[in-house]
Amino acid sequence: MSMQDTVADMLTRIRNGQMATKVSVEMPSSKLRKSIADLLVAEGYVASATVEDHGNGKATLSIELKYYQGKPVIEVIKRFSRPGLRQYRGKDAIPTVQQGLGVAIVSTSQGIMSDRAARAAGIGGEVIAFVA
Repeated sequence: MSMQDTVADMLTRIRNGQMATKVSVEMPSSKLRKSIADLLVAEGYVASATVEDHGNGKATLSIELKYYQGKPVIEVIKRFSRPGLRQYRGKDAIPTVQQGLGVAIVSTSQGIMSDRAARAAGIGGEVIAFVA
């Protein structure tokens, strides 16, 4: 059975892993998932993201989760745009998450970036998810 929304699956695996206080979560890898994971690492929400190649075109993305005093660093991780309803925003309409304390993940023509980076670059795009 093929998966329809791989980004929602990734976010759900991270959310479920943190609720179960797992050290890391694994999932099938893709360029989009790796870009989102790298952004989460750069923003400080997860510890690391590595891709393990198993040959024959199969690769696994492993994300090491981050905790602070026993509680997950990520309080909210939510899909915004979805395959049934794509949410595109211009450079002036990119949303802020919790008055700037969180981050919106935006897919732009220059790649995956945070809402702050997209506003600084002066470009809009598809708002993929919110993380706080």
